[in-house]
Amino acid sequence: MIQISCHVSIDTFLHILNHHSFSPPPSPPPSPAISPLSPMNRHRGELLYKCYKTLTTALLPVLHLHLRLRRLRGLEHAARWLERLGRSSIPRPEGPLVWFHAVSLGEGMAAIPVIKRCVKERPGLSVLMTTTTVSAFKVLKNLLPPKVMYQFAPVDIPACVDAFIGYWKPNAVILIESELWPNLIMSASRSGIKLALINARISKKSLKRWTDPVAAPLIALMLSKFTLIIPLSKAEGVHVQLLHAPPLIISKSCDLKYCTAVAESDSKAAGSAQDLPVDFDDRMVWMASSIHKGEEKAILGAHKKLVKIHPNVVVIIVPRHPQLGQCIALIAENEGFKVALRSHRDKLTPETAIYLVDTLVIGGSFLPGLSGHNISEAAAAGCAVLTGPHVGQFSHMVSAMKQQSPLAVLQVSGEADLETAIGELLCDQDLLEARQNAAKQAFHALSTGVVSLVWNLLCWHLIGETPCSS
Repeated sequence: MIQISCHVSIDTFLHILNHHSFSPPPSPPPSPAISPLSPMNRHRGELLYKCYKTLTTALLPVLHLHLRLRRLRGLEHAARWLERLGRSSIPRPEGPLVWFHAVSLGEGMAAIPVIKRCVKERPGLSVLMTTTTVSAFKVLKNLLPPKVMYQFAPVDIPACVDAFIGYWKPNAVILIESELWPNLIMSASRSGIKLALINARISKKSLKRWTDPVAAPLIALMLSKFTLIIPLSKAEGVHVQLLHAPPLIISKSCDLKYCTAVAESDSKAAGSAQDLPVDFDDRMVWMASSIHKGEEKAILGAHKKLVKIHPNVVVIIVPRHPQLGQCIALIAENEGFKVALRSHRDKLTPETAIYLVDTLVIGGSFLPGLSGHNISEAAAAGCAVLTGPHVGQFSHMVSAMKQQSPLAVLQVSGEADLETAIGELLCDQDLLEARQNAAKQAFHALSTGVVSLVWNLLCWHLIGETPCSS
């Protein structure tokens, strides 16, 4: 079977450049004395963009087939997949419009508090939200304010992007985290649309590729089109500077993912989760959330030892991907555990040792190569927070919470360390409460004022009105 991929990422494009004979005219490496957008660097960036635009344009003839195959595999919405071609399915309202774009669920959740603030304080401003994944659509559609319009984002092919922007004519485009698509950015800039990048994050892999002398002029050209960049941490602010973003557009760092717990509290899923403790009366409970494939070995191994010491202990396992639930349940049953699955509406009995919440998605840190998940959600709920050693992009969040209080987050090295840590918390109520309080207090300290800061910056730089004082 041959799989065709039409969604060419800039990383893929740079990989092609670095492994083929084509190379733009050489130029000296950037230095503090040389502007990243000097005439030579601008020319090289524009040349690289023309190559990217030509490559993505050439993929247009097979795009229909690619999207149809993805639809058959459940990766595109069955009824709305044409939106990925830039064909909008709802009318554009009159008046000014701002477009928020996030790639998937995590980034979309981070944008929701800002979107709600926008709807509240600028009722005359229409808001459009786009993502690329079906999983994000299923969750976010229930969390967005009623007046917010939702569409699937166009594939980064010139014809699709131009059709989308030409139809919606946004006054501002707000991208979340690392959504740096050349055709989208350049098309918006040509149309005179202001651009912002909030919760800006550059992965180590992307940073390495983009700082390559071949790629540097292109990313510098793209970043020069932004009016505002808000990095999610000081380290990410440094990364953006290394990519030669204009210094004056880089603001104070802040992380909107501290605020996703607030957005989730309004969801129906959160409401149904509140019913869980009714079945757990008189049981010791711990939760392993956002488990990736392979991590269940450490979780089940630790739980097997805990059950010997605390016979009434139960673990709630929340797989990162719901389809993994059945697999984990089978493995657990083969190891002798009594398992209840939420999707089967199984009831808990005194013998139930594992409750699998395989219909919700909440965090992967026990295996190398994983990049962690948002721990602030657990902290906001007043849980004692434990995580594995591989926290990746959330390392700044772990460090920040530990700075607030050493008890706010506990990192364990593996199965044995996890079993010991959980066992201590189950035996020591004072320690458990201390960690719960520390996590919740750290969350509140770090999340306070984040949405207001982002909203005020967007007002000043993009929306063009003085922000409200509330």
